[in-house]
Amino acid sequence: MPQIFVIHENDAWLDPLRASFLAAGVAHEEWHLDRGLLDLTRPPPAAVFYNRMSASSHTRGHTYAPEYAGAVIEWLERHGRTVVNGRRALQLEVSKVAQYEALAAHGVPTPATIAVVGEEHLREAAARIGFPLILKHNRAGKGLGVQLVKSPAALQQAIARIAANEDPHGSPRDGIWLVQRYIAAPEPFITRAEFVGGRLLYAVRVDTSEGFELCPADACAIPEGAACPAVAPGEKFRILNGFTHPLIPRMEVFLAASGIGVGAIEFITDAAGQTFAYDVNTNTNYNGEAERRAGVSATDAVVRHLLALRPRAAEAA
Repeated sequence: MPQIFVIHENDAWLDPLRASFLAAGVAHEEWHLDRGLLDLTRPPPAAVFYNRMSASSHTRGHTYAPEYAGAVIEWLERHGRTVVNGRRALQLEVSKVAQYEALAAHGVPTPATIAVVGEEHLREAAARIGFPLILKHNRAGKGLGVQLVKSPAALQQAIARIAANEDPHGSPRDGIWLVQRYIAAPEPFITRAEFVGGRLLYAVRVDTSEGFELCPADACAIPEGAACPAVAPGEKFRILNGFTHPLIPRMEVFLAASGIGVGAIEFITDAAGQTFAYDVNTNTNYNGEAERRAGVSATDAVVRHLLALRPRAAEAA
């Protein structure tokens, strides 16, 4: 049977998946796509390919990893290989504008958002959206660059920091800022729905009281006592038993149309009961402590999904 290849750029995030492959007795190979060469004159292996390229790769010094992964995926798909999270999934991973337009096309509401190129246009965008608002990067990952801006004075301070290259969040990798309506929830939490094989596996309630950097991976732990939400005391991440929501079927249709076999969608519900999706993760990570409490393993489910695709890959070879 064909092998399974994992495309990625962050070794630390793969540890749980490696453990699940080992527990299942399944061999796999990893392609770390930071730099290298791609020989377009040769066909790729006959295998299942699982793309875990991340929008935040540039924060780890892997500036062009998504572009490299995009080239590899074009090569794989041209040869008819089975790719989990292929070309369209990668496009969505690196662009929230693309995410919002695709979600809206499938009837999934998103917050009012204006895309801005050029910091001189941030004030106009803010005037249209109104305060408070969220200022974020179009391509980020891990919630990096997300700022709650409560007033025109606070926006002016943010713009001054950007102009002086003193913004701790840096500038967007692709030059696109997003000015977004702030959704006020009755309680400080969001919901992250995890999908495997295009179907809901479980949903996680994520406490947002300490900020917006919500990477659930245990590997996101920060030393020296810094407050990382993934390992904060208490139940920062709690898996919800028997979770249902009217938007889940629409989300599953969106995932299928986008070729996202494994991914997560984050959403928030306001005081009026209206739900808005604001982030799609095609390189999804899982919180080990929350899974241990719930007695579930998403990476085990991912391995089962990849194994189930091997006959299809064999037929296409």
